[in-house]
Amino acid sequence: MKRFKYIFITGILILSMSCGDKVSKQPANSKGFTIIEDELKKKFGVNAYYTDLTISYDKSMGNLIGVTVTKAPESLKMGQWNLMQGNWKQNSEIYLEVPNGNEAADFMFQLNEKINLSTLGELVEKATKELKKQKNIENVELDIAFIKFPKNGEIFKTEYYVILEPKNGGTTFKFRYTIDKELIEMNY
Repeated sequence: MKRFKYIFITGILILSMSCGDKVSKQPANSKGFTIIEDELKKKFGVNAYYTDLTISYDKSMGNLIGVTVTKAPESLKMGQWNLMQGNWKQNSEIYLEVPNGNEAADFMFQLNEKINLSTLGELVEKATKELKKQKNIENVELDIAFIKFPKNGEIFKTEYYVILEPKNGGTTFKFRYTIDKELIEMNY
């Protein structure tokens, strides 16, 4: 019986370690970013509110996720969290000031049909194809992708940012898209 218990616990530990780091290995595309969004919803809940959400890529560590998030916007308290190699770490707490007559949630976004990481991943793919088409650059990788929510809370002014760089180094290419996936500008 002790042997069975040892094997069972070892199996659970191996399984949890292998699943816990699945986010860092996700590709920078719609499917991979959907898995990252699922991890965020698992950690913070499907109704969490965000003011900042960034996915960056490091060759040695994989995807690094940074968020400023709360489950209760009315508390005016948010946490800054990072996910690195399967480990969540809270860096700090932030207390918001909201203008009189406004709700804190008006200045935050939720991950849903309108704003989501699937779209951000899709735009990484679109930017990669655009680089190949315009600049004949094929081997690029994600540097940073993030959602920029306007400080005035007007959801239709939300922007998706994608920054790519050649795998062998060099110039970074910055893309800005509207919430409706229209290219605003490409800069390098």
